Amino acid sequence: MYTNILIATDGSELAQKGVEHGLALARLCGAKVTVLTVSEPFPTFDLVSKLGFFQDPEVVARYAADCKTLADETLTRAQAAAEAAGVSCETLYVADSAPAAGILEAAKFRGSDLIVVASHGRRGLERMVIGSQATKVLTQATVPVLVVR
Repeated sequence: MYTNILIATDGSELAQKGVEHGLALARLCGAKVTVLTVSEPFPTFDLVSKLGFFQDPEVVARYAADCKTLADETLTRAQAAAEAAGVSCETLYVADSAPAAGILEAAKFRGSDLIVVASHGRRGLERMVIGSQATKVLTQATVPVLVVR
């Protein structure tokens, strides 16, 4: 049924459920897996920073290093889970991207035929303010999406 599954994770406990579901499905289908994590660009909160007039290079570098460390830890855990499940797994880290955009681009680049994401199931004002990356993936993907809650 599926041969190439992309599993997105942010390293959270909820996302780990998505990893576990995706790996279980991959095992049943004999599919290969790519586990992906995405870090967002350095946050800028004021117009001066957004226009590029001021950014503290040390702060930006520290942010990038922290994101890379978290990504490495997240992907190492996912790789270990895949090995324990007997599933062939590659990992991918996309830096400086909106999560949904990174997920969709990676799925296209990797030729994935299923995307697995976790969703917090936020509703109302919280969803409007925070946004839902899972919803963006679900509505913009050209392949099936499995949303784990």
